[in-house]
Amino acid sequence: MNKRAHQANKPDRQTCCQPAVQIGDRDVSKLSRHWISGTIQTPVGQVPVVTTRLLSSDKIGSYKARWGVGRMASRVEPGLYAVGRPTDKSPVLVSANYKMSFDRLRSCLNGTDSWILVINTHGINVWCAAGKGTFGTDEIVARVRSVRLSEVVSHRKLILPQLGAAGVAAHEVKKYSGFRVRYGPIRARDIQAFLEADMKTTPEMRQVRFGIRERIVLIPAELVLSAKYALCAAVCFMLLSGLGPGVYSLDRIAEYGMASGLLILLAYVAGTTVPPALLPWLPGRSFSIKGVWVGIILAAGIWWYASHSPETFRNQWSVAGWLVIVPVVSSFLAMNFTGSSTYTSLSGVLKEMRVALPIQICCAVIGVGLWTIGLFV
Repeated sequence: MNKRAHQANKPDRQTCCQPAVQIGDRDVSKLSRHWISGTIQTPVGQVPVVTTRLLSSDKIGSYKARWGVGRMASRVEPGLYAVGRPTDKSPVLVSANYKMSFDRLRSCLNGTDSWILVINTHGINVWCAAGKGTFGTDEIVARVRSVRLSEVVSHRKLILPQLGAAGVAAHEVKKYSGFRVRYGPIRARDIQAFLEADMKTTPEMRQVRFGIRERIVLIPAELVLSAKYALCAAVCFMLLSGLGPGVYSLDRIAEYGMASGLLILLAYVAGTTVPPALLPWLPGRSFSIKGVWVGIILAAGIWWYASHSPETFRNQWSVAGWLVIVPVVSSFLAMNFTGSSTYTSLSGVLKEMRVALPIQICCAVIGVGLWTIGLFV
């Protein structure tokens, strides 16, 4: 038996924040969720029936997750769920246990009778989980076995979201579970049309879009993700501004420190928000280069302001330091957006990081060095 088959035969390990949902040995009555409307009897026990209407609490939860509030707690218990009154011939759709992914899918199944197989992706959406390997072959095989899906449905088909394909070896799913993989449309809103067309997709259903709206909705999570590090950096620069010839001076903090802290935060906000919003229009192919352009524009504004209000900065050394630091910060933060974009691949990200990170580190050292020199001259 190969390694993957051996892993698939292992008992399922629960790593989610809630007990794993297992058909046959779970008490469905304990699954008290507002989106569970009842249960349906199957050959292996009761299965929760979920609603397709999203309540305000679901929408507020999605909004909070977008802003990174309780993001990793936004999970659904893995297991099998029913929509409508499905039979043994009804389709089985596979979803991640990220609540937003699950909500999007069930809300698009109004009027259908189907099964939803929720696998444990540790609260990560389908696309990201596929890249990390948690939406993958082993978990799908293990979940199919744990819910005894072959006893619930008479067919042997699983409908997977197209964006999960990167993490799944379809032939191995069939080999170890007996279920054949069919990939559905990119967007959940097309799932009904897909089912009505006898599980056939159109070119439109296969097309990945990453327009300005899709990019902007990702900005809040990116903005919150590293906010504490940006605030710590801003405070450090502010406090270090008190250094200089002679004793440590609070007057220097009042005179120069606030501006230093604000510049760090400005670079952070610009590097986090502008590259995603203007991604197609910024010059360069790599994200780090796109971030540099944003930083250069911001640095040009700093240079202009310094030439008109030189009293804001301690001296020319300080200005030179910021002209280097700001593009570096913006470049690094723009590069972080690779994990949220369809514009690149895992190999492309790794290649960019190998080239960009050493350059960013060297430039950061130079910029901080120039700024530090400016403290003592």
